[in-house]
Amino acid sequence: MLKLRTALGMALVSTALLAGCTDDPQTNAMIGALGGAAVGSQFGDGRGNTAATLGGAAAGAAIGANAQPRRN
Repeated sequence: MLKLRTALGMALVSTALLAGCTDDPQTNAMIGALGGAAVGSQFGDGRGNTAATLGGAAAGAAIGANAQPRRN
């Protein structure tokens, strides 16, 4: 359980940091998809793992593409 929490935490933090580096929605979507897939891959077995990975990638891409640009 600790390994799962560590992996989830690292994926979420790295995704948030990388997404903050750009205002391009396509880049943010790609970064979000990678982070979401990393988180999703931690769940399920067999086909359930594949579905969780794809679901995580889709959710991450949607969140990344709709992230609001930072204002300076």
